[in-house]
Amino acid sequence: MTVHLEVAEGVGTLRLDRPPMNALDVAVQERIRELAEEATRRDDVRAVVLYGGEKVFAAGADIKEMRAMDHAAMVLRARGLQDSFTAVARIPKPVVAAVTGYALGGGCELALCADYRIAADNAKLGQPEILLGLIPGAGGTQRLPRLIGPAKAKDLIFTGRQVKADEALAIGLVDRVVPAADVYTEAHAWAAKLAQGPAIALRAAKESIDTGLEADLDTGLTVERTWFAGLFATEDRERGMRSFVEEGPGKAKFR
Repeated sequence: MTVHLEVAEGVGTLRLDRPPMNALDVAVQERIRELAEEATRRDDVRAVVLYGGEKVFAAGADIKEMRAMDHAAMVLRARGLQDSFTAVARIPKPVVAAVTGYALGGGCELALCADYRIAADNAKLGQPEILLGLIPGAGGTQRLPRLIGPAKAKDLIFTGRQVKADEALAIGLVDRVVPAADVYTEAHAWAAKLAQGPAIALRAAKESIDTGLEADLDTGLTVERTWFAGLFATEDRERGMRSFVEEGPGKAKFR
């Protein structure tokens, strides 16, 4: 298989494994979708790490495969391409991308689907599709400006240039930069900590934030209010409040 889901201690690592550059052909895209949906369903997966290995996250689409497609073929395929990445973005659990080496084109778009991005100090990210006479087609024109703002997104998409880890951090494209040898360890630690948290409340927080970003303020407040009140029916809420009163803040153990 070109993509694996490995689960340990509540953390599911969605691992790309198509050497040498983890090119995202149709088979890889569909496998990503399948495993994202599996991670969504599985109760033993409480947080997810996106990882491409020690050397490269994903260097983009399989250009040889894409070059063979004509307009009619891509009309049929484009929705499937977007849906595979959207399945990752819609995992209702914390998702962190562990970015090593290149994250270009579809690789950058996959990282954009995570809630948090930890990059190696040697990472390079970008949307070089314009250099092929194309635009990003797996969510880059939508998720990138929402993350870093329209002007910075247009700079990257219009020029197709690659940014190194330090610039990616400065513009908000990644959230932390660590030595290359530590990327997966740091990402797994972030996920493992959240895997011990209140699962329903984390889902509520993610859905409230993501929905609110796509809606007007009143709609976002309605989603927040509904989830906030609903959480009072959960065992985790009772556990958290009881622990706070009896033991002090931050000591609750959630199931």
